Amino acid sequence: MRLLVLGGTTFVGRWVVTAAVERGWHVTTFTRGLAGWAHPGAEAVIGDRLRPAGLAPLAETRWDAVVDTWAGAPRVVRDSARALAGCAGRYAYVSSRAVYASPTPAGLNEDWPTVEASADAEDTGYAPNKRGGEIAVEEAFGDRAVLARAGLILGPYEDQGRLPHWLLRAARGGEMLAPGPADQPFRYVDVRDLAAWLLDAAEGGVPGPVNLVNPEGHCTTRDLLEAAAEVTGGLAEPVWVETAAIEASGIDRWAALPGWIPPGPAQAGLIRTDVGRALATGLRCRPVAETVADTWAWLTGPGDIPDFPPRVDPAEEQAVIDAWRRPAS
Repeated sequence: MRLLVLGGTTFVGRWVVTAAVERGWHVTTFTRGLAGWAHPGAEAVIGDRLRPAGLAPLAETRWDAVVDTWAGAPRVVRDSARALAGCAGRYAYVSSRAVYASPTPAGLNEDWPTVEASADAEDTGYAPNKRGGEIAVEEAFGDRAVLARAGLILGPYEDQGRLPHWLLRAARGGEMLAPGPADQPFRYVDVRDLAAWLLDAAEGGVPGPVNLVNPEGHCTTRDLLEAAAEVTGGLAEPVWVETAAIEASGIDRWAALPGWIPPGPAQAGLIRTDVGRALATGLRCRPVAETVADTWAWLTGPGDIPDFPPRVDPAEEQAVIDAWRRPAS
């Protein structure tokens, strides 16, 4: 297999390249060379996909598959897909469940309506960007398009600091704000499991959109936070606070409590997503304890680790816990 990876190699791209090289594939990355990481077993091509002319040399090679992780302006995916449509077999685009129109119902599957978007758009926001990218790939590749609608992506080398937040917070010890309900499904996908699925899909047989998160029953919020507390030394004590109290505190739930989705009708589909198609097409999810332990090993190991500042001020966190415990007057 000849694989072309677009969109950088900082996180998802890094693991796609690593897994493909381990399979013995011929891998080429196309980046501006400004950030990320270069695998010694892959060919690195420097270029700027923001300029359509910069993509022209790629069309001179026959590719079995393309993997694209771009999250910005859809027109960039449009130009890439058009340039490669005649020389690439399949185009796997890493999209997101964010493309679904809200409110999403419990049992959300790939047939639910999506947000309004255009393949020709500039950067207009995460959800329309991802949906516009999907449209661009579908227009250029038809049934050779693979739309990987990933959920929260976690694992070693994560650059957004979501799982690192919980790990570093647990390592500080003490009472740790834990967003309830504790037994709510925590839907995510390990980056390495996502990469393996993408490569399998690149080989054929998976057209169209697929929801890629762990199956219900795989992990709860309690499972994730207890695993984080254990792997970091058991110094943290999760204090489970109900949704209403967290919402009333004014804490930005998306930024401060990464991965937590407040229960309710508006986001029901993100908590209870149908992943039957993903499982039928080969998604296999490793245990949450493995994802947590491997991420902690990376955070505490050698090498250049990003700086992940606390997402919640410790005093503010304690105030929320104290208010939750205080009897109503």
